[in-house]
Amino acid sequence: MTTASKIFVAGATGLLGGQIVSNLLDKGASVRALVRPGTDGDKKAALTALQARGLELVEGDITDPVEKLAAAIGDATTVVSAVQGGPDLIIDGQVNLVRAAEQAGARRFIPSDFAIDITKLDDEDNVMIGWRRQAAAAYGDTSLEVISVLNGAFYEVMIGFMGLVDWEAGTVSHFGDPDQPLDMTSVPDTAAFTAAVALDPEAKGTQRFAGEVLSMRQFHQTLERATGRSLTLKNLGTADELRAEITRQAAGTQNPFEYVGLQYQWCMVTGKAKFDTLDNAKYPQVKPRSLEDFVRENAPKA
Repeated sequence: MTTASKIFVAGATGLLGGQIVSNLLDKGASVRALVRPGTDGDKKAALTALQARGLELVEGDITDPVEKLAAAIGDATTVVSAVQGGPDLIIDGQVNLVRAAEQAGARRFIPSDFAIDITKLDDEDNVMIGWRRQAAAAYGDTSLEVISVLNGAFYEVMIGFMGLVDWEAGTVSHFGDPDQPLDMTSVPDTAAFTAAVALDPEAKGTQRFAGEVLSMRQFHQTLERATGRSLTLKNLGTADELRAEITRQAAGTQNPFEYVGLQYQWCMVTGKAKFDTLDNAKYPQVKPRSLEDFVRENAPKA
């Protein structure tokens, strides 16, 4: 490991990006973060706290002209993207960031992948992952060494955004085989793994991590243990029926965020996006927390 090189982070005001910065600072790294002009409120307070720990801030946006963005990157050797959003940021913005990093003389780039195994999917399987795959294809000629960090599904998403858990109704719902293994990791642990990769001069290619590998049946049992509640495990249909529901919803809206949660489920319950191997052992200093411990602290109790 080394902390000698400066690391540039885009997306530092987001939950994951802020925790990546915090982990890097904990390890003594020199970190510069890109922040949009006019950032205020809770995000500004969080940045101020990170500044007190040594974070250097520079105003700008990943959509800025390449020359301006390259000046913001400065002497950083590793550029980390934790941006979230639509194709204007994930595709166009990240390609622009890569070109700026090249011009600035950076050597490595960690894109905002942070998902299930995007290397095993097709673009149409999941619209948000499709954007990441399209971005990777667009900057595929880069001179930078691209290191992708994948973490499966976030614990936070599994018990929230995906709509799998209805605490009021006392149900855990799923499609497909309840015994299909699924990769999942908390946001803080994903940030810790990302920082470890960024500080590792030997890291290359795609790195895959998981805090837990659990089936939906085990996921349900873990939620019951952690909360002391009795929850009903509901099978909503087969993976093919899930695919049909995605097609139906996609035909009725121009907003992909309305059905992308179902797309993530399909990619997972079919096993198509399952990690074949894990790289956790490369970074034994990162000890990911269990889903049970996470839920015990973050979910409503009986």
